[in-house]
Amino acid sequence: MALENLTPAEGSTHATKRVGRGQGSGTGKTAGKGNKGQKARSGYNHKRNFEGGQQPLARRLPKVGFTSRVTKPYVINVERIKAVAALEEITMETIRSVHKLGKSVTAVKLVGASAKDLASKIKDENVTTTGK
Repeated sequence: MALENLTPAEGSTHATKRVGRGQGSGTGKTAGKGNKGQKARSGYNHKRNFEGGQQPLARRLPKVGFTSRVTKPYVINVERIKAVAALEEITMETIRSVHKLGKSVTAVKLVGASAKDLASKIKDENVTTTGK
């Protein structure tokens, strides 16, 4: 067995249809393109979402949404959530133990009047305060 001896499986391929080769072939004269019109002309090509001059669906529907690639930190106001301010050591794990955070939250920012005072307790690089 060698590469030059390989052949497709029996019945897996078909002969290519030869269009425009006379009336007797069944695909002569208009070569399966119908009668006249833009699509029957040689070199016909249309744009991806072209709908025959009708306003394309992509332009009929309103633009919706925007997703920023910049990840913003989850903000916790320490004046409202006293349990975070009362922690001995502030890390992502200790914050999760006292305040419910989603799985997608990777960074936390502590805000509020007493947030600056908590800067010495922070032991995690993913937790920041305002105005250190």
